[in-house]
Amino acid sequence: MSQRELVILGTASQVPTKQRNHNGYLLRWDGEGMLFDPGEGTQRQMIYAGVSATDITRIGITHFHGDHSLGLAGVVQRISLDRVPHPVDVYYPASGEQFYQRLCHSTAYHQTGELRPHPIAEPGALEAPAAPFTLRTERLSHPVEAFGYRLTEPDGRRILPERLRELGLSGPVVGRLQRDGQVEIDGRVITLDEVSELRRGQSFAFVMDTRLCDGVHELARGVDMLVIEATFLDADGHLATEFGHLTAGEAGLVAARAGARTLVLTHFSQRYRTLDDHLEEARTFFDGEIVVAEDLMRIPMPPRR
Repeated sequence: MSQRELVILGTASQVPTKQRNHNGYLLRWDGEGMLFDPGEGTQRQMIYAGVSATDITRIGITHFHGDHSLGLAGVVQRISLDRVPHPVDVYYPASGEQFYQRLCHSTAYHQTGELRPHPIAEPGALEAPAAPFTLRTERLSHPVEAFGYRLTEPDGRRILPERLRELGLSGPVVGRLQRDGQVEIDGRVITLDEVSELRRGQSFAFVMDTRLCDGVHELARGVDMLVIEATFLDADGHLATEFGHLTAGEAGLVAARAGARTLVLTHFSQRYRTLDDHLEEARTFFDGEIVVAEDLMRIPMPPRR
């Protein structure tokens, strides 16, 4: 049975707290597991969350600030220690190549895992070998180069069993119909459209440290699940602008303008002990489902449209 959910490994921004580990997010997408922004302590959080290194098929790093990347060293060594049998594709800003290399080779270890690096120089489509989705990136606005990510599943067709029964179709002929788009039965041509309906592909966007910019809106447009930073409250908007972040209100506004379905707020400053105000501010603009992320939470993808 397919499983699509976001496993929250950490929700803190620059400074972790007793309740919030540094960043870390694993998107489970059927047989795929894409780990985003593994901050310090990610490997331990994976244990608490019941996530293994073999679950990871791809890693996406938005930028090379420590709270988004210091955990990479432990994760890549764990991939080798556990002898993960499949290659792991790693995406990161090309301008941070030196940091990527240092993190992957920060200490002595026996490397057995295969990492396939994909440095990002420009926004656009990314190579995603064997993935059941397309992967693209957009440039964000932060003091260091940063990119956000979006996964989009292609639209498909859902076979309607009742229509098959009405037309007397069963067995190998159904396979031919799905493969070729049409079959001829007793002189009549039956098309796939007659026995199926559109199944819209799902989508997921990951937007971390950034001011409001075109890339944020592009990633969020019409998305099923938008995971987005909400480092500050609106009252501290001057700090968000200065340091390249969003407020909870801005995150809600982005989701509303984009027509997103589920909004996940995360990446909270240590100055906020509770997050009720983050929810309230986002709700001012967005009336869809809002989840204020907590460490070790599991958030299912919303049902298909």
